[in-house]
Amino acid sequence: MAKDDTKTITVEQIGSPIRRPDIQRRTLVGLGLNKMHRRRTLPDTPAVRGMIAKVAHMVRIVEE
Repeated sequence: MAKDDTKTITVEQIGSPIRRPDIQRRTLVGLGLNKMHRRRTLPDTPAVRGMIAKVAHMVRIVEE
């Protein structure tokens, strides 16, 4: 069995998408977040990092 050594990053939604541009709402949905305080563990790729950067004011990276 192959060992899966892919790096992951956990993000938590801390801000509301109310009164935010539609593109930011869609970015949150793309990250798997749509309600406050939800957490998702995602692969640590440049694409995911870019999405997090676009909504950095509404999410935080959880250190585990």
